[in-house]
Amino acid sequence: MTATIHIVDDDRLARESLKWLAESAHLSVCEFECGQDFLDHFDDALPGCVVLDVRMPDINGMELYARVKEAGATIPVIIVTGHADVAMAVRAMKAGAYDFIEKPYNDALMLELLQSAIACDRDKRERKTRVDDVQRRIERLTPREYEVMKYVLCSKQNKIIAAELGISIKTVELHRANLMAKMNATSPTELVRLAMMAGLDQGVP
Repeated sequence: MTATIHIVDDDRLARESLKWLAESAHLSVCEFECGQDFLDHFDDALPGCVVLDVRMPDINGMELYARVKEAGATIPVIIVTGHADVAMAVRAMKAGAYDFIEKPYNDALMLELLQSAIACDRDKRERKTRVDDVQRRIERLTPREYEVMKYVLCSKQNKIIAAELGISIKTVELHRANLMAKMNATSPTELVRLAMMAGLDQGVP
């Protein structure tokens, strides 16, 4: 899916200038002249980044950024600010904005920032896809397979797992083979990596 740069700025000349700059680097652009227009059309499922001007008449940039965050959007947001708004932009950075850049900005610097934000967004989305896949594998485990997996993650031997769960070693071996197959893990080390990716607590149940 093609990444899109969402430009939100009430200044038409500023929007057109940034659009020209982005398109000169073969980047796709969507323009919005006010915050509400952006909110009405924005879809966080689409990859890319947002370039957001601080000073806008309907919804100022900081409020708009807060609303984007409240909606659970993860797309990188670059704040464009005048000198007087730097402290405000720094607060936005602390709240999770990707970066900020002062007007008038250097075109080469802005292009570098856009490409960096797009790459960051792509990496986050790819990681989320991998994590979701691992979580789906975990959901396919039976309750007993999940129990055994927790012991395997703690490097427990089969005979210890069997004793603690009150089942035979052969049954443990069967559950272990099944869970490794369902998790698509070729070794305990790989299983640990997948568990960490999914944020799974590795303590014994």
